[in-house]
Amino acid sequence: MIRPLALALALLFGSRNGGATDLPTGLAQIQTVGSSKITGRVAVIDGRTLWFANRRILVRLNQIDSCDLPQWAFDPEPNHNGRFLSPVPCGALAKAWLKRSIGSRAVTCRIVTVPGANDLSGICHAGDMDLADEMLRVGLARLITAFPSNPRYFATQWRAIGARYGMWATYVLDMEEWRQKAVDRTLGRKPFADINLLSERQSEITPPFADAHRQPSRRDR
Repeated sequence: MIRPLALALALLFGSRNGGATDLPTGLAQIQTVGSSKITGRVAVIDGRTLWFANRRILVRLNQIDSCDLPQWAFDPEPNHNGRFLSPVPCGALAKAWLKRSIGSRAVTCRIVTVPGANDLSGICHAGDMDLADEMLRVGLARLITAFPSNPRYFATQWRAIGARYGMWATYVLDMEEWRQKAVDRTLGRKPFADINLLSERQSEITPPFADAHRQPSRRDR
């Protein structure tokens, strides 16, 4: 079972040293794509975004979303200090897993949507691995549509939710809501800032929220 804290300990240390300096500048215009497919070595920007340095093109994995790099989730399991939840750096963890999944292989992306200049979305593979499906499999991304073009994505996500892999085992703010509310989006963002956002959340996307509602209000009787 892929638990968030276990993943963080195994993969993350050292992966958060990237951050804003990883972000590319001077992105190419859409006209430079030239075809519906792009192949090459990539830099992983976050858990859903790839940078093809040879073409100077940024591509987002189609139909999925993941935590932004500065975003925190929280493990609901008890820890040594019962007053606080253990923070899980879900954004950095998603980036680390995507980077590990690709390894040294070239990536091929079939461009499927072009929302705007320098904003491409594609179905991307490293070898035989569908990268969006892999991120859904380990629970480090979620679908952004109720009707994915690949039905396997929906089944993959439901298996991850049922097994409580990755972020599905945590309290985490929905990514779009986080982007709307988070003022500080630097890599120095402290977990307490996201605890505050969770306290005024508008949606509850992961199973631990439902668990909390089912808990008795008092435990002393």
